[in-house]
Amino acid sequence: MRPFNSLAGRARCAALTALLLPAAHAADGAPTGGAPVPLTAAATGTFGRTAHALLTDRTTALVEGAPSGRAALTASPGVRLTAAAARTEARTLTSLHATRSRLATLGEAYTDSDTEVTVDSVRLQGRTATVQVTENTTLTYAKIRGDEPDTTAFVAHHELTFAARPDGTWQLTGEHLTDKGPRPVNAPLPVGMGATARPDDVIDAPRSLLTYPAPAKAKNLGSGAKYTYAAMAAYAEKYWKNYNTAYRHYEADGGDCTNFLSQSLNAGGWKQVTNSARDYGTWYHTTSADSYTWIGVNEWSWFTQTTKRTTALRYAYQMAVGDVLQIDFDKDGSKDHSMLTTYRSASGVPYLTYHSYDSYRRSLTSVIAAYPNAAFYAYRS
Repeated sequence: MRPFNSLAGRARCAALTALLLPAAHAADGAPTGGAPVPLTAAATGTFGRTAHALLTDRTTALVEGAPSGRAALTASPGVRLTAAAARTEARTLTSLHATRSRLATLGEAYTDSDTEVTVDSVRLQGRTATVQVTENTTLTYAKIRGDEPDTTAFVAHHELTFAARPDGTWQLTGEHLTDKGPRPVNAPLPVGMGATARPDDVIDAPRSLLTYPAPAKAKNLGSGAKYTYAAMAAYAEKYWKNYNTAYRHYEADGGDCTNFLSQSLNAGGWKQVTNSARDYGTWYHTTSADSYTWIGVNEWSWFTQTTKRTTALRYAYQMAVGDVLQIDFDKDGSKDHSMLTTYRSASGVPYLTYHSYDSYRRSLTSVIAAYPNAAFYAYRS
């Protein structure tokens, strides 16, 4: 893949490893705080690298056999997104994974991609930068029918916004296409179409009711249980705040909740799956990659429901230790957050432990109270 071109001579960068560079400094080298910041060549370079990483990850999500998601963003340690922008990008990649599956159903796939980004203009207002970029992307067709052309290509124009942080670095706050007409193939589905952004051959979990108290639903927690649920809870409660350094984490890249959930389930006996003919049929962590189903909220649900690793619970208050809760905050059909039950009170209230606003034994009751308009999905593991 080729990197971005900057305004300064359209020079090509050799790798996506540069740290975010200072937005502005006073004479003594300290950040200028809330003061307006000047536009520098270093800042323009940062904007280009961030745009390139973002758009490269989107295109890579369409390539058959592509490495696990967000590779370019996570390979660039200085590239930062606001929490809202990271959530949006996580949903974007989920949408693109579904696009890839729909394409495969229709007999089309890609084997390689190449993305270039040119920074066209930068407008600075106070501590906010609005950046116009041009994307040139080429995708290589897989020879499924045998008569496909070698490649397809497109040019797209994007507007990105960045905010200067108090420490002198820049943070991406948003991105959108500025072109009119049909969306390019690496663009996500529009807002409101999230419910259809999934492969046709996966099982979607039904929503759970929030009735309390819930009808009893016994779960085997003893020595004869299929998994060691106490070990799942012990792992989560050990690492809820002090992360296990044996794993990568995704706090700055859409959230770490499902990655942490997968670690906990693995600690309790869930076996990893590295090969499958089915979309979202794998679930694994390696030193070089994590499967989409290991780290993605919707992908985890599709994997566990379709492979029968989990069964849907009709009532959320039926959850016991080792069971899972997911939330769709805005009821758009795309789940946003994953949590593990690590304690259940004698009165029948599950307590949840999770990453991304790291929390220990938060009651299901308080979660429901905080998100009265959300959709909830409970799973027996």
